[in-house]
Amino acid sequence: MRSTLILLLFLPWFFHCQREVAPAHYPKSVGDIDFDPRLDNPEFKICNSYVYQYFNLGYGVEYEGEKLAIEKVFQEEYQPGKAKKQSGTIRIRFLVNCKGEMDRFRAIGMDENWNEKTFHPSITGQLIAIAKSLKGWKPKVDQGNRIDFYQYLIFKIEKGEIIEILP
Repeated sequence: MRSTLILLLFLPWFFHCQREVAPAHYPKSVGDIDFDPRLDNPEFKICNSYVYQYFNLGYGVEYEGEKLAIEKVFQEEYQPGKAKKQSGTIRIRFLVNCKGEMDRFRAIGMDENWNEKTFHPSITGQLIAIAKSLKGWKPKVDQGNRIDFYQYLIFKIEKGEIIEILP
């Protein structure tokens, strides 16, 4: 009798529980960018089974001509166009393989209060296109081996204009 009463008390709880469905695939590391056939080049190959995050080795930006060369390309090519009222921050992350080739570009925008924001496609599309044109990434080396790594560029945007590029 007592066990029946306990079962009746907990029976509604069992039927009202929500089940979480586990994702079919977990990334190897937090922040990994999985291949997406709609966005990424199927010919792009990583060289190693592990891709280093940008902070793993502490070398900073390793680009021919350093950060000044990157800033110069964006100053020359970026046009604010129709989206002159938009302000905030856009981060573009991408993967650089051991040969210095790039792919898997992803962008995320934030407003001035760090809330997620979708910028006009003329801004994000243009920034990604210019970032894809950068061909001077130096392969990074760890313990004598060339490695694959994630890199990012952060753009501070005010009224459609780039006012700063980080890192």
